[in-house]
Amino acid sequence: MSFLKHFQERLGFLPANTVKSLSGSPRVWIHGASLGEVRVAAAIIKSLQAKLPGCTIIVSTVTEHGRNLALEVFEKEIPVVYAPLDLPGCALKALSSVRPDVMIFLETEIWPAWIFTARRLGIKLALLNGRISPRSLKGYLKFRPFFRSVLKNFDAFSMISKTDADRIHAMGAPSGRIRVNGNAKYDHTIISPDPAVEREMRRILNLAPSDRVIVAGSTRGGEEAMLLDAYERIRSRYPEILLILAPRHIKRADDICALIRSRGLKCRLRTEIGRGKTERTAQILVIDTFGELFNIYSVATVVFCGASLVPLGGQNPLEAAVWGKPILYGPHMEDFQDAKEMLESAGGSLEVPDSRELAEAFLGLLEHPEESGALGHRAREAALQTQAAAHKHAEIIRMLFKNGTFYREDIHDH
Repeated sequence: MSFLKHFQERLGFLPANTVKSLSGSPRVWIHGASLGEVRVAAAIIKSLQAKLPGCTIIVSTVTEHGRNLALEVFEKEIPVVYAPLDLPGCALKALSSVRPDVMIFLETEIWPAWIFTARRLGIKLALLNGRISPRSLKGYLKFRPFFRSVLKNFDAFSMISKTDADRIHAMGAPSGRIRVNGNAKYDHTIISPDPAVEREMRRILNLAPSDRVIVAGSTRGGEEAMLLDAYERIRSRYPEILLILAPRHIKRADDICALIRSRGLKCRLRTEIGRGKTERTAQILVIDTFGELFNIYSVATVVFCGASLVPLGGQNPLEAAVWGKPILYGPHMEDFQDAKEMLESAGGSLEVPDSRELAEAFLGLLEHPEESGALGHRAREAALQTQAAAHKHAEIIRMLFKNGTFYREDIHDH
């Protein structure tokens, strides 16, 4: 039923009031399929508006969840529509209504009919925050002549990594139009940490500067038991060490506390400690508040990224990396593969194959603080390199509009 909703828009008939609201210049249409792409779009748009004041932007999505997030993020400042079906007639109707100067596709969005139609109308095309997975590459390469004919219509490819750049080049994209500019998905997390945050968090958690802390972020069902197994081994050498468990879904906090107490261990909920409440003395703390995990990473000695010892795609490791923390995770980091590869290539993180190796990895880092500190330093350096990815992607758009005309020489093959 969700696909039938706003079906007129999917046929290319955009609301008249939306079309009338598009009055500024230059005019940019940004398309992202779903939730992840909307977040990327938000970061790029913020940079673009600073570079091109007065530009008009419209955003399209495919999924209803993506549309709802876009409406929430952009409120009434930027119109949001459903993307037209990838049929020449639908694309022509929508593009003729909006009349964009530049059409932006995000990440993996390659819509042949839409792209061919935009080119025929003289609209410039760019793929931003581009990524090509190994699985999709195999399919693309089976039809390389066709996709080469599609990709030659683009003026620019602004890719996340060199691997992504190599893959789209293998598909037929002209090498001179390809740039590597990082992942805008992480722009909102890559901020300069405030030392005052760590001081305040240590006060709240009743921690001395020398106290050792393991923070397990965004854990999922089954992982807490593994972490407790590891913790019980670690306590034999470090009896005062604090374990902080931050479940991905805080409604599980009471069940996690029950699991901890069933092992004869003491714990507290985050909401039970702090100003005007009980002082933390228990050696295990379970986080049952929203939005605190980034700040809690500030006090960590070692960090574990959850959803990775179970096959659930992992957790963003860069939030801990910017604090300069050594990072561990399991083998299931598929949702953050690019961040994982970036940290590993810099020597800033370690993968543990299973729960049995987890305690040994923790102990290795705790027993060698200089090596642990170096690991954390490399993690921070790698994370900071991803800063301003959205700025770089937005710059590709600006380059197409230098002095009011398309500035093709910076991008095209010579």
